[in-house]
Amino acid sequence: MDLESLAAWISGRGDAVRVLGLAVGLGQERLRTWGKHHFDTPALNRLAKEHPAEVVALLDAEHNLVQVLTAQRGRQYAYGDVLVARAGTRGTAARAGAAGRSLEDQLEAIASDLGLKYSTRGRFSGIGGRTAPYDLAILDEHDRPVIVVAAKGFDSTGSKLGDAVREVEDMAHTRLPTQYVYAAVDGIGWKLRQSSLREIHALWVDQKIDGVYFSSTLDDFRGELVKAGKRLGLIEA
Repeated sequence: MDLESLAAWISGRGDAVRVLGLAVGLGQERLRTWGKHHFDTPALNRLAKEHPAEVVALLDAEHNLVQVLTAQRGRQYAYGDVLVARAGTRGTAARAGAAGRSLEDQLEAIASDLGLKYSTRGRFSGIGGRTAPYDLAILDEHDRPVIVVAAKGFDSTGSKLGDAVREVEDMAHTRLPTQYVYAAVDGIGWKLRQSSLREIHALWVDQKIDGVYFSSTLDDFRGELVKAGKRLGLIEA
């Protein structure tokens, strides 16, 4: 078994691409996201038809495809192995959550480095006593959230990304005129839900939130946080 024989096996067969993905731990949604990220298409049939050699080569480079298949073909499986495999969707959800926490950790580190008082994962009160969730909040001297941030990092697609948009919209509709709202997003899952990302960006364009940042632009977020902190008297001018 080698890359050439695997490429010939999946050629024109989207179901075979899915089999290889499962072999290296990529469920269908993650595999589609992977395809969109590397080949600008989530369609497994198209990957099999147009890029069989490249798909196999990249799976091998990133996930040791040939080595994994060689090792697994010689194994004998027990019932416990089947149960572990069936629990794989929970593992995928946990990995998606870990991506979000990683982004939250970066935002928290910025707030801490600036000497700001902050809170993570809570709710803030806004217009008319309405409340909305936040992932990071910068607090004033009375421990009231005056800057709130949504940290949404996902490597999956589907409902979680839709939920993220709704959370940011909820924050935008809840905020007081004296409160700042920012969104930070990360994860290649957004490539399959660009409409959701556009919805968040539109909130910024319409001035309903104060900024949208990615993991690659967190230096810009830090600069914006300093400016907002100075306006609010939390950082010396």
